[in-house]
Amino acid sequence: MSAVLNEASKRRLPWLVAIALFMENLDSTVLNTAVPAMAANLNAEPLALKAVMTSYALGLAVFIPISGWMADRFGTRRVFQHAILLFAFGSLLCGLAPNVPTLVAARVIQALGGAMMTPVARIALVRSFPRSELLRTMNYVVIPALIGPMVGPFIGGVIVHWLHWRVIFFINLPIALIGLFMLQRHMPDYRDEKSRPLDHTGFLLFGAGIALLSYVLEVFGEHDVGAGRLSLLTAVALALLALYGWHARRTPAPVLSLRLFAVRTFRVSVIGGIVTRLGVGGMPFLLPLLYQLGLGYSPWQAGLLTMPTAAAAILMKLTCPPLLARFGHKNILITNTLLIGGVVMLYTHIGPGAPVWLIVSMSLAQGFFNSLQFTSMNSLSYADIADEDASKASSITSTAVRLSFSFGIAFASLVAGWFLRGLDQTDPAEIVPALHQAFVVLGLITMVSSATFWWLHDHDGNNVSNRRTAPPPPAPSTPT
Repeated sequence: MSAVLNEASKRRLPWLVAIALFMENLDSTVLNTAVPAMAANLNAEPLALKAVMTSYALGLAVFIPISGWMADRFGTRRVFQHAILLFAFGSLLCGLAPNVPTLVAARVIQALGGAMMTPVARIALVRSFPRSELLRTMNYVVIPALIGPMVGPFIGGVIVHWLHWRVIFFINLPIALIGLFMLQRHMPDYRDEKSRPLDHTGFLLFGAGIALLSYVLEVFGEHDVGAGRLSLLTAVALALLALYGWHARRTPAPVLSLRLFAVRTFRVSVIGGIVTRLGVGGMPFLLPLLYQLGLGYSPWQAGLLTMPTAAAAILMKLTCPPLLARFGHKNILITNTLLIGGVVMLYTHIGPGAPVWLIVSMSLAQGFFNSLQFTSMNSLSYADIADEDASKASSITSTAVRLSFSFGIAFASLVAGWFLRGLDQTDPAEIVPALHQAFVVLGLITMVSSATFWWLHDHDGNNVSNRRTAPPPPAPSTPT
């Protein structure tokens, strides 16, 4: 079923989506700085609160794949409304939790709501706007996804310092109320009247496999989880995902439609995004180590140093459309990936005594190029996807983004652990050079990942970027 939006709703729909995504992404990062205070208040060891983080990640991994089916079956308006309500209810329960087990259960409820927010929001945007307007609209999805993680650590530090850690969850409630108010006026209701029953076998295979893989990535590098156990869990996860791939080829309506990978622009954007984030995704892990352990900044000061990235993301919103219209997705993605890798390696110049203006400049550059990259990849993934397949594409891209960032953090943890091995991790003179080596590795990996975008054609994404290319020369006339 289609829905016709008036001009007011078309203008405000991106803001509704931005509010919901900002709430979700902020909550995912603001919690990190509050772990010590939460542990002390709940009479638990800080390591016990790892389950608070992993439970949310596992919930997302399990429920994101069925978000597209739910939107098709029950409608985007209804599912998005219940996503906000569940997220707000889970937030309330988290803020009232008297102990760690209750907090973990509340985080699972939050994750159920969060798993529906991003995919359903993208479905609504893709089906509400023509491809020629999709790039501008997608900016409202990218910006909160970048701003939330950047300001989250700082906001978390301020709340813990001046207020109570429970406020971290309570701040979601007024944001959710604003979102629900806007939803009633401006969220369209798209659904597929021919939606097939849920692929229960595929859901169990893929959900179990992706949950196990997410768990492995979340606990990767922890000393209390042995290498043998991690290897076994990884093998089981990959076996389950392989079984899902076999199952999906023999099922008319699988929970995730792998046939979409036959579309070149979708295939390259998803695979290229995974490979690119293998390097980029590790920066949120390495930068706090550099700023706090290497340079001696406090957590809230380190959070401030990452905030210019959000400002650069907003600047990108103005410059990305004309850049893509001028140079095209292929040229932008290849060049920009190389630039991101170069910026990552330039962090080798940040050490004790580095001026703040240099750190801020690096943060601005990182934010601009990252935001340009994510906007380009996100818009390209829907360039050649039919409206009726938007829900299927959204489920796949959301799952890929979630996993790729987890892969990036795990990879950065592995690389940093390798260079820090045997060093005195209380001595900045030893920590900083080791982290610089890790930045070089991540930068090189990112630069190499630019090769994935060579599979694109020069005209790919032109319907999204509104790029106009010269027509081909006329064929030479043949004598009669």
